Amino acid sequence: QVQVVESGGGLVQPGGSLRLSCAASRSIFSIYAMGWYRQTPEKQRELVASITSGGTTTYADSVKGRFTISRDNAKKTGYLQMNDLKPEDTAVYYCNAAILVNSYTMPRNYWGQGTQVTVSS
Repeated sequence: QVQVVESGGGLVQPGGSLRLSCAASRSIFSIYAMGWYRQTPEKQRELVASITSGGTTTYADSVKGRFTISRDNAKKTGYLQMNDLKPEDTAVYYCNAAILVNSYTMPRNYWGQGTQVTVSS
């Protein structure tokens, strides 16, 4: 079965950087598209960044200029590079990957398990 495993979260000081990874099973054909979301106990889950099958990226206004979404289909892994982190970025981050299991099947969505990002001095 297809699995999506997140990593890269942790504790970082304001102004620091982290790179989150969203690794799919190596047997898949490709990551068709991907989104990164974040959630806190006080707020609804929020779409932070996304990338389409053609490589077009979008970002929430709160992270523009600081976060970068990307993917490496040779590694079957997506990334969220987070720079100049702020305390307001503290949340559990989830990836959602639209995956082509093979070359002829429609893409299916898979959620990562979530990774905690804490920005604090």
